[in-house]
Amino acid sequence: MTPEQLAEVLGEPPVPEGTWEREAVYVSAAALRRGVPPALLAARLRGVSSVEVLDNGFLRIVVELPGALVDSVEPVDVPDPWPDFPRTWANPGFVVRYGHARAAAVQRWARDLGVPAGPFQPELLADSRDRAVLRVLAELPGRRLSRAPGWETYLVRLATAYHDAHELAPAVPVGDDRPAPVHTARVRLAAAVLKVLPGPDRL
Repeated sequence: MTPEQLAEVLGEPPVPEGTWEREAVYVSAAALRRGVPPALLAARLRGVSSVEVLDNGFLRIVVELPGALVDSVEPVDVPDPWPDFPRTWANPGFVVRYGHARAAAVQRWARDLGVPAGPFQPELLADSRDRAVLRVLAELPGRRLSRAPGWETYLVRLATAYHDAHELAPAVPVGDDRPAPVHTARVRLAAAVLKVLPGPDRL
């Protein structure tokens, strides 16, 4: 289930927890806030690998296919408050805009190298670097509703996670490699990042 689908059942977006390296975990206090028995809400959740009612009444939800959330990411109108220069890693604006430019470049390269647009297999986004990007993207629904979303810090975190994925879990074939389903999945992940990070398509 995506964060949006979970929110439909819970009545509010759940909060991602942990690194997601081994399992994609959300927690939710929706039952307490709504005055609903936690077990009742837990029973309504489908498409998750496990739901646990904690002693404090929170639900601990483990999602089986965290990669499925990439197709639910919608464009985000977020601030871009940083100066353009210096274009170094010390400038958060460069980190964020370069992340956008890299995600845009992946779309161009994928077309040039013949990476198929589908089918999308979200289970292939299993590398720890892919999972780190998914973990940050999972915060979007909650941040959209927050009175203090902290967009600047969030954008830097997303861009940093994406730079690691871009370099260490390539979205396009390298060398003599041929396009594979994992590349299709990672191109789709890059497209989700592209919708969130502000910046030009080329730097």
